[in-house]
Amino acid sequence: MNGYLIFILALLVFNWLLSLVVETLNTRNVSTEIPEEFHGIYDAEKYAQSQRYLKDTTRFGQVQAALMLPLTIALILLGGFSWINDIAQAASGHMILQGLVFGGILMLLSQMIDLPFSLYSTFVIEEKYGFNKTSAKTFTTDLLKGILLAVLLGAPIFALILWIFSTVAHAWIWAWGALSAIQLFILFIAPVVILPLFNKFTPLEEGELRSAIEKFAAAQKYTLSGIFKIDGSKRSTKSNAFFTGFGKTKRIALFDTLIDNHSTAELVGVLAHEIGHCKRGHIKQGIVISLASSLLMFIILSLFITQDGLYTAFGIESTPLYAGFIFFGFLYTPISMILGLLGSILSRKHEFEADAFAAETTQAPAEMIAALKKLSVDNLSNLTPHPLKVFLEYSHPPVLERIKALRTFETE
Repeated sequence: MNGYLIFILALLVFNWLLSLVVETLNTRNVSTEIPEEFHGIYDAEKYAQSQRYLKDTTRFGQVQAALMLPLTIALILLGGFSWINDIAQAASGHMILQGLVFGGILMLLSQMIDLPFSLYSTFVIEEKYGFNKTSAKTFTTDLLKGILLAVLLGAPIFALILWIFSTVAHAWIWAWGALSAIQLFILFIAPVVILPLFNKFTPLEEGELRSAIEKFAAAQKYTLSGIFKIDGSKRSTKSNAFFTGFGKTKRIALFDTLIDNHSTAELVGVLAHEIGHCKRGHIKQGIVISLASSLLMFIILSLFITQDGLYTAFGIESTPLYAGFIFFGFLYTPISMILGLLGSILSRKHEFEADAFAAETTQAPAEMIAALKKLSVDNLSNLTPHPLKVFLEYSHPPVLERIKALRTFETE
């Protein structure tokens, strides 16, 4: 049997088993006793509800994974990719157009398979726990906008990479350079072009909160390009805040649900944390690491993209470049997992550093702690995740660990 095929099938099964073990351990790790830090914050019923939410979402994810595994294996073993390739080659005699048809069919199949899961997650599970505010109209328009973006952005990028690999010597370095430039450009325009397609960005009105944020930013010599409130409540009651863009398009975005549920001091603590990421250089580090990871991917891709065995593993006797990119994605999974693991470790370190920055600069760690507690309760967060789940998947430290670290600033 084809060695690539054995390797890829083994990876698919291994990933499914690993996820099953991790999620089982995580749900069994829940404690019915409310952690001391959350006494008076979580009542018994609300805490029990958070555990039911964890179990329901975990069970749903396991069912989805258990269905996707045989579907993916069947698509490989029963000649599904070969069938799609035949359609693509019948549609056009030009390799790049064939690639766009091939990729478009795969994207359409993925959307069709994912749609019932998205509907159930949004309108059954999230609705059950009071989170969902998404209307059928919003859900549909979000889906259509996502597809449109994939066509308008994804298709030209895919076509460009195909052209480079089919015509240019040392294609991996040129493809990496082109993709890096595009990624940086998208990062720059996203806050003013892409994100407003999905959410309304409204400048934060004059008042106590805006004044407090501007005063803090000025004290830290941090230039604000814009403070915006976004209408997150039209989709969910969950709260969040984030920075997006860079340079002249850099924005602070606060969910309206976050503003409604937190005091001014707590919100300044949340924003101080986000500013801490910038002041500590985490954003720049993230961009550099992302570009380096892309370079590694293209280097390895160049070694396998011409290997006949990779194509025959998926039932294709020829070596169409566009299919090779898709097939390489399966092959790259272990490296992607390792990079993701290392990235999560670094991200958790950065979160502690940003918390420390917020505590030191606001001199109000108690407000940051209060904000974290409210966010955890409002979002029904799991307070006691299993260490293996944290190690493999968490980009943020568990909230109790963050609170413990912030408590040291109170004693100081």
